[in-house]
Amino acid sequence: MKKSILQTLKSEIQGEVFSGKEFRDFYSVDASSYKIVPNVVVIPEHEKDVIRVIKIAKKFKIPVTARGAGTGLVGSALNRGIILDMKKFDSIKISKDHAVVGSGVVKGNLDQRLGRVNKFFPPNPSIGSFCSIGGMLGNNSSGSRSLKYGSMIDNVTEITFVDGNARKITLPENKKISNKIVNLTRLIEPGRFPNTTKNSSGYRIDKVRTAKDTHKIIVGSEGTLGVILSAKIRIKRMPEKKILFVIGYESTHDASRECMEIKRTNPSAIEFMDKFTLNQIRFRFDRDTECLLYIEYDENIETKESKLKPVITGKIIKKLEKKHEIELWWRYRDLSLHNSLRTIKKERRIPHVIEDAAVPLSNLPKVFSLLDKINKKYKTKCIVYGHAGNGNVHVRLIADRAKIKIIKNIAEEYFDEIIELGGTITGEHGDGLARSEFVKKQYGAKNYKTFKEIKKIFDPDNRLNPGKIISKKSTVISNLETLY
Repeated sequence: MKKSILQTLKSEIQGEVFSGKEFRDFYSVDASSYKIVPNVVVIPEHEKDVIRVIKIAKKFKIPVTARGAGTGLVGSALNRGIILDMKKFDSIKISKDHAVVGSGVVKGNLDQRLGRVNKFFPPNPSIGSFCSIGGMLGNNSSGSRSLKYGSMIDNVTEITFVDGNARKITLPENKKISNKIVNLTRLIEPGRFPNTTKNSSGYRIDKVRTAKDTHKIIVGSEGTLGVILSAKIRIKRMPEKKILFVIGYESTHDASRECMEIKRTNPSAIEFMDKFTLNQIRFRFDRDTECLLYIEYDENIETKESKLKPVITGKIIKKLEKKHEIELWWRYRDLSLHNSLRTIKKERRIPHVIEDAAVPLSNLPKVFSLLDKINKKYKTKCIVYGHAGNGNVHVRLIADRAKIKIIKNIAEEYFDEIIELGGTITGEHGDGLARSEFVKKQYGAKNYKTFKEIKKIFDPDNRLNPGKIISKKSTVISNLETLY
């Protein structure tokens, strides 16, 4: 790295600037399987620092990538150049029905603050205690209760960010830019957008119906359009009561088929856990239990319980109404990835690539059939859990690491089928290094061209997190940590 760049950053930035090997190594990894060593790490003190960093990056022609808490699973916040750690943007201002929060706010801290006034912010990733609001916006995070409450894109009303031209922008307040985005909606091919209740792939221009929706283009953009400073988010009053049913099934296909009927009872969550995962729970299940569905209700509980029982063929293993018991069993679900990995030797863990597809709920049984076919063809195994009510399943592949090159073949085959089923290659984790090369396949050439036009509006020099969403290279098995 040229010394003059480092000197310029240190002289013009009030925040911290690091170029030592230990800092660069720390920021070279996240919760994914990828590794990219940046040139320098900046922890900005305020928005003026962010603007200065982007101006300096433009001058020296190096990338800038915003980073939250580093909990992403597909390498979205990894890149060369400058990493911007936004942790000091941690302000929280709570009003009656909304809050204005900095991008560095940790979701767990927000939950505590909201809990004191009997409120909550609906999106709840399983790693929610540790992820940042900026990262959740970047990925369009969701969680288990998105079935009722939606994803980040449905719970944000305003976003302030700095784009690749070093302009501070607030959408939808900025009318000039809002109009440019609205004009681009006329160019899209709507039929090529996934027919799913969750989608974190590409730029969500399909959600822009009027100028009031234009902030939604930033949600799910993975820092490629701007560095998020703050957001205005919707908050809700805590439900007075909840009930959670844990239902056991002897067949994953039976469980997935029944989700359509269960959804008609209007639960707040329908979650799935397979045999690998339920075996990590400290409870004695029947030997023939192959999987679980979690069904939660948080309103009109008695009425909905009476509607649920006639439509299920599985066995009700638990009916939980006490708060501490419900929280305990949700912890089992939230620890699905961690606990399932305990059953896999390190040398057989395959990187996250196909772990987040979502399909129309009616096609969920076909996803399990597809996974059976892939396991048979490639001699793999997989752990499956996720948000069944949204048709969104998380898949952890198990195979010998010597076969790492098959990952791209599996991804291509899996994503082709998912797209054919009307689905999305990622429901809530984003494209990142794992899936950006498949975005054009997901949306088709016409929509992909519109995505490029969106990128030009906000980042014409491709300075912000290059290689994500709009990608010319295959990165699905590149940049893997050396342990792979």
